[in-house]
Amino acid sequence: MQTIINEKKINQIITQDNAEDACHIREVLAKSLELNGLNLKDIASLIAIQDNDLIQELFKTAQQIKETIYGNRLVLFAPLYISNLCSNNCLYCAFRSENTALKRRVLTQKEIAQEVKILVEQGHKRLLLEAGETYNDDVFQYVLNSIETIYSVNSKHSKIRRLNVNIAPLTIEDFKRLKSMDIGTYQLFQETYHQKTYQHVHPSGKKSDYHWRLDVMDRAMQASIDDVGIGVLFGLADWRFEILALIEHANHLNKTYGIGPHTISIPRIEPASGSALASQPPHAVSDNDFCKLIAILRLAVPYTGLILSTRETELIRRKALALGISQLSAGSRTNPGGYAQNEEAASQFSLGDHRPLDEVIRDIASLGYIPSFCTACYRLGRTGHDFMSLAKPGKIKTMCTPNAIATFKEYLRDYASPQTIQAGETLIQKELAKMPEHQRTITTQLIDKINNQMNDIFI
Repeated sequence: MQTIINEKKINQIITQDNAEDACHIREVLAKSLELNGLNLKDIASLIAIQDNDLIQELFKTAQQIKETIYGNRLVLFAPLYISNLCSNNCLYCAFRSENTALKRRVLTQKEIAQEVKILVEQGHKRLLLEAGETYNDDVFQYVLNSIETIYSVNSKHSKIRRLNVNIAPLTIEDFKRLKSMDIGTYQLFQETYHQKTYQHVHPSGKKSDYHWRLDVMDRAMQASIDDVGIGVLFGLADWRFEILALIEHANHLNKTYGIGPHTISIPRIEPASGSALASQPPHAVSDNDFCKLIAILRLAVPYTGLILSTRETELIRRKALALGISQLSAGSRTNPGGYAQNEEAASQFSLGDHRPLDEVIRDIASLGYIPSFCTACYRLGRTGHDFMSLAKPGKIKTMCTPNAIATFKEYLRDYASPQTIQAGETLIQKELAKMPEHQRTITTQLIDKINNQMNDIFI
């Protein structure tokens, strides 16, 4: 059994005297701009920041690093829940096995295709497949069949170009089968890295095995799934512990496989039907601390995609965009069949941002961010080591920005409201004006192809 998370070391770092030293903190901020990440003691010094001026310097540094790596593009996606059957009893989740009041549903392949068609016709190109965690061969085959169905759906203008997957932990052999389905990132959260807390909130079901879940990304990597996404459900344990453990996990993957996590998700616990714990999180994270931890993660793991979900309110999501967030869900439903029914009954948790995709796009465009539906890296095999070789030194944005604008232009052409078209075209012209000539030429060529009714254009 691997020792990935050293709780004793993390607790010592948290409890040691981390007095706020402005000179040292600024040294850490300067170090982070080298894009090589930070060690746990560096991170602890940032966690200790209370002075507002230093917090603003932290936020500014996070924004600078994100723009250095990825530019000002924001990747958009939607979750697709195909089932809420679950054999685990996670105390914070509406899907937990002992929640007998929840209406259980497993979508048929026809219903899945209907959900996908609705999402494609909103303009989505990326989805995240989600399902309650059950463990048998029939369920896994259902997931594989569902992936085939999702990729098979064609609408008037487009189809799903990349499907990421968040399903129960698998064996190496089953991960190989999943890999053969042409998925994007395999994503799974440890929920909490604190073992005592983990055992308390996962009292029964296979998920109660802490190490089976913790080792899941190693099995995925060994099965040649080279893009993985990790995360924490903030609010279950002390966020300071969680962020240090999360970095330890990322460092383990990077050291062992030369590939750190492609994404890190940072959901906060939200109310869920049938869960008293979700309504009163044992370690609730304030908005101020949440913003701080986002910025710290951007400094500590500069190359990763930081994902913010619709758990958060519009206000927090707007604020977080300037702190290092690079991926954003939009127009989400967290219940099977939620898009066709246009409701949130039997959802996994409560949402904070209920806006449709078009409104979210118009909002982020007006803030100066490029909405992106780009899937170019997966289409061209820029995954794993190839992706990291471009992301870690900050070279990936030379491709991200033109591709983001091309996919945004395609969205504006096919799906956007008049108000969003106006906001989007204004943003594109501003972006073109500030580009170096070579990049502007490439981007203009992509736009011309989109204007000539070509689809799925990228470099």
